[in-house]
Amino acid sequence: MASFTFFTNPMSRGQIARWALHEAGVDYETVLVDWQAKPEALLSANPMGKVPTIVHHAEDGDHVVSEAAAICLYLAEVSPFEALTPRDAERAAYLRWTFFAAGPVEQAITARSLGFEPKAQQQAMAGFGSYERAVDTLAGHFALNDYVCGDRFTMADVYVGSQVDWGLMFKSLPERPEFLAYAERLRARPAYQEAKAVDADLIAQAQS
Repeated sequence: MASFTFFTNPMSRGQIARWALHEAGVDYETVLVDWQAKPEALLSANPMGKVPTIVHHAEDGDHVVSEAAAICLYLAEVSPFEALTPRDAERAAYLRWTFFAAGPVEQAITARSLGFEPKAQQQAMAGFGSYERAVDTLAGHFALNDYVCGDRFTMADVYVGSQVDWGLMFKSLPERPEFLAYAERLRARPAYQEAKAVDADLIAQAQS
């Protein structure tokens, strides 16, 4: 039995978790989820029926993790590759930017995609303030840093990098030099290429 069961659909945020699984170097079994007929095993693990969801079959029992950002950070903790977790001096940036991407950045992109732009007097209530502020803040970090934690890759880059990668691909983030250079560094990683190839093949099979 594989150490992890991975519920996913290749045309979803499951691509983030698959990349994280490959970076973590853990063995996993994929369960493909049909949007119209979600398996009972997924609903039992995650009543929201959302993907990605992973189940870690650990020695002390099964542990369920949902939400892509949480999956990334969890996999870093259980991975044999210690370099994926932050050093003491990197922990603040590791946590800050992971949750900034999962919160304000995703909220800002979603709001704009749905046609909601908070007015000036509403921005204090919106967790992202405004789309421009969220994007400027993220770009400002990568104007000064190659990765989330400075000059080296950690698991935070899987989540934050996926937001940037997808944002550039779907035009929900502007093609700023900082984002383009960051995405190029990430796309060169073997684990990124391996994981994307798996999902690309699954998408091709589904469309054929």
